[in-house]
Amino acid sequence: MSKESCLPEDNLGLVHLCANRFRGRGIEYDDLYSAGCMGLVKASKAFDSERGVRFSTYAVPVILGEIKRLFRDGGTVKVSRSLKELSLRLAREAQSFSNREGREPTVEELAELAGVTAEETVEALNAAMPAVSLTVGDEDGEAQADLPTPPPDEDITDRLALRQVLAELPDDDRKLIELRYFKGMTQTVAAAKLGMTQVQVSRREKKLLLFMRSRLI
Repeated sequence: MSKESCLPEDNLGLVHLCANRFRGRGIEYDDLYSAGCMGLVKASKAFDSERGVRFSTYAVPVILGEIKRLFRDGGTVKVSRSLKELSLRLAREAQSFSNREGREPTVEELAELAGVTAEETVEALNAAMPAVSLTVGDEDGEAQADLPTPPPDEDITDRLALRQVLAELPDDDRKLIELRYFKGMTQTVAAAKLGMTQVQVSRREKKLLLFMRSRLI
């Protein structure tokens, strides 16, 4: 398996996965997602790969901790003045870049323009502006500040969460799921591809589906 990334922008699926556990409990999804993103950035900054723990394993409790803190604080995300100021500066830089280049800047480009790190950029965008795009969008030419991240609609959330869970599987197990559910192969054909018997594929598939279900629900 390839080395797991610990960059916040590569692990937003974890935030969706955690935030979905708290849907319908009295706090808007955007607030849950914003709090989770703050946890993700904290986890990224503190993570030590030398400890032999996967980033996703380390990050999930930190993300959940920030979301639970939201409930303890009465449903409001505490955003510092410096983060608010940075988010406004990022929005201005992004608007200027879009007008000049005809496209939205990447996180790295925006960070360079603002003179901050990519992690600080992600944190400021997610914490202070959880529902905007960095493009000009309304009829009056007013700048909107939407996040350059997928909106929390069900289909996108499910796909991000599924991708995150698949990344946790060993190579052979991930290939089994891909052959069965992405390429539509029968257990017999998949077994031949994997050098297994149909019975082995059936048993392994059941265990994998149970594991994936436990992570996605």
